[in-house]
Amino acid sequence: MKLKCQREMAKRTFSMLETFLIFLLVMMTAITVALLSLLFITSGTIENNKDSGYSTTQSRQATQGPLATQGSTAAQGSTLTQGPTATQVSPGTSTPEPPLFQNFSGYNIGVGRADCTGQVADITLMGYGKTGQHARGILTRLYSRAFIVAEPDGSNRMVFVSIDIGMVSQRLRLEVLNRLRIKYGSLYRRDNVILSGTHTHSGPAGYFQYTLFLIASEGYSNRTFEYMVTGIVKSIEIAHTNMKPGKIFINKGNVDGAQINRSPYSYLQNPQSERARYSSNTDKEMIILKMVDLNGDDLGHISWFAIHPVSMNNSNHLVNSDNMGYASYLFEQEKNKRYLPGEGPYVAAFASSNLGDVSPNILGPHCVNTGESCDNANSSCPIGGPDMCIAMGPGRDMFDSTQIIGRIIYQRAKELYASASQEVTGSLASAHQWVNMTDVTIWLNSTHVAKTCKPALGYSFAAGTIDGVGGLNFSQGTVEGNPFWDTIRDQILGNPSEEIKECHKPKPILFHTGELSIPHPWHPDIVDIQIITLGSLAITAIPGEFTTMSGRRFREAVQAEFASYGMQNMTVVTSGLCNVYTHYITTYEEYQAQRYEAASTIYGPHTLSAYIQLFRVLAKAIATDSVANLSSGPEPPFFKQLITTLIPNIADRAPKGKTFGDVLQPVEPKYRVGEVAEVTFVGANPKNSAENRTHQTFLTVEKYEATSATWQVVHNDASWETRFYWHKGSLGQSNATIQWYIPDTAQPGIYRIRYFGHYRKQDFLKPAVILSFESTSSTFEVVTT
Repeated sequence: MKLKCQREMAKRTFSMLETFLIFLLVMMTAITVALLSLLFITSGTIENNKDSGYSTTQSRQATQGPLATQGSTAAQGSTLTQGPTATQVSPGTSTPEPPLFQNFSGYNIGVGRADCTGQVADITLMGYGKTGQHARGILTRLYSRAFIVAEPDGSNRMVFVSIDIGMVSQRLRLEVLNRLRIKYGSLYRRDNVILSGTHTHSGPAGYFQYTLFLIASEGYSNRTFEYMVTGIVKSIEIAHTNMKPGKIFINKGNVDGAQINRSPYSYLQNPQSERARYSSNTDKEMIILKMVDLNGDDLGHISWFAIHPVSMNNSNHLVNSDNMGYASYLFEQEKNKRYLPGEGPYVAAFASSNLGDVSPNILGPHCVNTGESCDNANSSCPIGGPDMCIAMGPGRDMFDSTQIIGRIIYQRAKELYASASQEVTGSLASAHQWVNMTDVTIWLNSTHVAKTCKPALGYSFAAGTIDGVGGLNFSQGTVEGNPFWDTIRDQILGNPSEEIKECHKPKPILFHTGELSIPHPWHPDIVDIQIITLGSLAITAIPGEFTTMSGRRFREAVQAEFASYGMQNMTVVTSGLCNVYTHYITTYEEYQAQRYEAASTIYGPHTLSAYIQLFRVLAKAIATDSVANLSSGPEPPFFKQLITTLIPNIADRAPKGKTFGDVLQPVEPKYRVGEVAEVTFVGANPKNSAENRTHQTFLTVEKYEATSATWQVVHNDASWETRFYWHKGSLGQSNATIQWYIPDTAQPGIYRIRYFGHYRKQDFLKPAVILSFESTSSTFEVVTT
C-alpha cells in the first residue's frame, strides 16, 4: 500500500505560490475535519478482547464484538510483556465435536474452501493505495482455504487458513475467532488458528479498523467485512466437518524464473559475508505440505513461496487473486476434474512468505518513456523521475503475465507434490501472545539494548515501488525530510515529537502515525506473534512482510532456538501477512538505505531484532513444554464505530423502456476458438450481490447438450477465461459486459452466456430492498480453426 506524495524538493524558502498552496490545504483540512466530525462517533468505541487464560471465556452477545480464547497448549505472552495468567472459566455454547478416528498413525485432516470475495464495485482495491483504483467487476472469485490438522486423539489441533486478500486485518481475525468460539467453544482459539493473506493487490479493501488503512480504503465497508468473515468461518466449518485420518508429507525445492528482488540496493547493504552464503538475492525455495487420506487419496496441500502477487498492476479494476491465485486455480482444476472453479473436494493453498522485496515483474524496472533501465538506488529515470520507473512482467499484458508467473509456480508445486515422500510425524503444539510492539526492549548483546518505536512512515513510503509507483514523484532512498512537505504535515497532523524522530533515524518521518489517534489510532500497537509446530515443522505467523534477508535471519534464529532446547533440524516456515498487518520488516542494514520497504518498517530500525527475540521466547516455550507459563500480553482493541465510506447506496434504474438484464449489445452468431465472445446487458450495481446472495456467480457460460436437451455450465465468474465488467453511469443506471476468452480446449457446439445480478429498489418512504434478476444472451456457435 502506497500513499501518493510529491518528489523531495531542495531546501529553500517558500514562493508565493507555495505559501498559497499551504494556506489552501490548511483550509481544506479544517473543512474536512468539520465534516468528518459529523460522521465519526469516537466516544465509547473501544472494546478489549477480554481473555482470562488458556480455556474459554464466558459467552458474550454477538453485538459486543469478537473474543479470542486460548486452549491448553497456547502461549500467552513473552517475558517482555505482562498479562493475565491462566484461569479456568466456564465455556460458551459450542457445537458437539464429531468423533475422530484414534488408532492409526498420522493425523486427522480436514480441508475446506469458501467464497470470501466481498463486493466487486464501489470499493477501493487494497494494496497499491492508488486513488481511483476502484473495483469495477471481477476476473476471479476470492477464496478462503482452510486446513485443520489434529492428533489422532483430538487433544491438540491446528488451523491454517490462506485467504485471497491483501492481508489479514486485526479486526477480521478477532471477529473470526469470536464466531469460532461461539460455535466450537475452546476448540479453535487464538493460539491454534493462523489466518494468512496471499497479498493479492486486486481484492477489496474496507475491512480494517486502524485509521491509516481506512483512509487508504476510502472508508469501512461492513458489507465486505461480513462477506469475508462469513467465508473464512465457512471454510473452517467445512474443514471441520470433513476431517478424516490421513498423512502429511513435506517437500522442498527451488522455483526458478518467477521472481526478482525489487530493492537490490537495499539487499546489498547486508554484510558481504552474509550475502555470500546465498546464491540469490531472493528466496527461491518452495515448501509444500501434501495431505492424503489413509488410502493415499489426495485431500489438499499448502505451499509457501516468496513472491508479491502484483502481476496485475495498479491500472487493474477487476477483483482477482493474481499469480498465486492462478496457481491455486490450476492445481485445483487438475485435481477436481469435472468440477467448476471453486468447487470440488481438493483444496490447494499457495500461501505467502517473506515476499517484502520480491517482485514477479521479472523483466525488471525500465523507464516507460525511454525504455532504458532504471535499476538504480533511487529507482528514478533521467526524464520524468521515479514516476517513469516501472517493472514489467513477462507477458504481453498484465493478464498474460499473471498466468505465466502463476503457471511457473503451479508447475513446480506439482512436481514437488508428486515427489513428496518425507512424512511429517510427531506431536502438535501452539504458542501465541499479544505484544506491544511500540515498547519492546531488545538485547543486542550482553551489554547493549535498543528499543522499538511508535509507528511512523518515512518519505520513501510515498514513493511506492517499481511494481506500483506513488505517483507524486517522491524518490526511494530518501534520508532527509523536505521543508515544504514537513510544513504541510505539521499543519494538518501536527508536529512529530523529537522522541519519535530520534527513534526512527535515519528515516525522515512523513507520517508519525503512532502519535495520531483521531478518530482512532492510525496504526496498531498490539500485535499477534504465533508459532504452531507439527512434528519437525514450525509455522511462524508473521504480522507483515519480511524482506528476503529478514526472513533468512529470522528462520535461522528460530531454528537455533528450537535446537538449543532439544528440537533438532526443525523446518521453519515464515508465513506472511498473518493475523494483523504492520507493513514491512527489513534488516537493520537495509533500514539505513530507506527505500520503500525500510520507510514502511513502522516500528523502527530494530523491528526485526524484536521479532526474533519475541519468537525465540515462543520457540523455547514449545520446546520446553512451558507454554502455559507465558503471559497473554496486552489485549488489542476492537473499535465499534469506524470511518464509513462516502459512496452512497442509491437505487438502481434501468433506461426508459428497458428492464434489468435486457441485452444492449448481443453476441455474434459464431466464434472461433481463441476469439472473445462478448455481450452487454442493462446492469445493476454488483455490490448489491454482496448483500443478497441469491446468485453465487455473476455469469455462466453454458453449452447445449443435444443428447439430453439441457444446458451444461462450463464456466462461471471464478474461471480465468471469463471477465465481468461493470460500467457505472449516472442516476443509478449502469451496464454489465461479459467476456468469454474462448480457450483452445473449448468443444465445438452451441453456447450461451447468462448474467445474474441484484438491483436495489427504493420506493418512497419505504426501506430499500435488493432483488435478484437474471438474463440470457442469444445462442452462438463455437467452431474450431
